[in-house]
Amino acid sequence: MEQKNMNPHFLSIVMVFAGSCWQHLGKVPNQITGKIEKDLAQAQMAIDILDMLSQKTKGNLTSEEDKFLLSTLSDLQLNYADEVDKEAKTPQPQVKEEQKTETKQTDPEVKK
Repeated sequence: MEQKNMNPHFLSIVMVFAGSCWQHLGKVPNQITGKIEKDLAQAQMAIDILDMLSQKTKGNLTSEEDKFLLSTLSDLQLNYADEVDKEAKTPQPQVKEEQKTETKQTDPEVKK
């Protein structure tokens, strides 16, 4: 993809949100901890922000910028759907209900 018709600031902002999304999808390690961490709610937020950026900049991007944004957004959305599907198919550990203890109440004997 030719980058001379793309604003470097625009590329940077798309890449920041895309990088965040990849991290939250668990596809790349957290840059600080080095661990894979998955947070699909945060991934969805990054996708929503890029989608909003796409809508708000419609008609104001070069064709290369538009293709870059839409391609990035499409890749993220497909990977997000894949991760959501994986979570739906993964059996969740069942939480055992606390055993209910019944307390017996006895009336004190009344002496006459």
